[in-house]
Amino acid sequence: MKLRTILLTLAVGLISIGSAEELAIGSDLPIPKYTMPVVGGGEVSLESKMGDAGLVVIFSCNTCPWVLAWEDRYVSLVDAYESKGFGFIAVNSNAGYRNGVDSMAEMTAHARANGYNFSYTVDKSSRLAREFGATRTPHVFIFDKAGKLVYRGAIDDNAHQPDKVEATYLADALDAMLAGEVIKQHSTKALGCTIKFSD
Repeated sequence: MKLRTILLTLAVGLISIGSAEELAIGSDLPIPKYTMPVVGGGEVSLESKMGDAGLVVIFSCNTCPWVLAWEDRYVSLVDAYESKGFGFIAVNSNAGYRNGVDSMAEMTAHARANGYNFSYTVDKSSRLAREFGATRTPHVFIFDKAGKLVYRGAIDDNAHQPDKVEATYLADALDAMLAGEVIKQHSTKALGCTIKFSD
């Protein structure tokens, strides 16, 4: 009985490691000056990627099937909205895989192979993911030009069948912001693989 209790306690502890409450709508952009290495060289911060209309932050990685299904839409969204004043940044917080599939070398190869047109960065100790309460890849957060969180969750309602998407959550939020309208759905469930924290 004692062994079972110990094992259960350890299991619960492992599940909760790295978990935090998801950033609340209306919250300020966390640690905006925190710098991260970026594919292609140098470092960037969230502050440096903020556009005149706002900022889209996507927690992502290289191998999650959900990311692989959605990432072409990352590129399309940047094509459609960067020129309208939105900054975009993808953050790889998989510190537990940093010496393997989510190394900078693998990120660089992945970004090139998939035509990434946005900054793809390394969150070395998963600090940013913890500050955001991000748990999945992909997990999307949109901030307005004042740095306030206005949307969090999924990109749309169908990762694996893009031709059957009925609700384009992220694009709808960006369109509402540009039109000066209220975002009708400001929070949805993030679907994807769990972020692999280092401890």
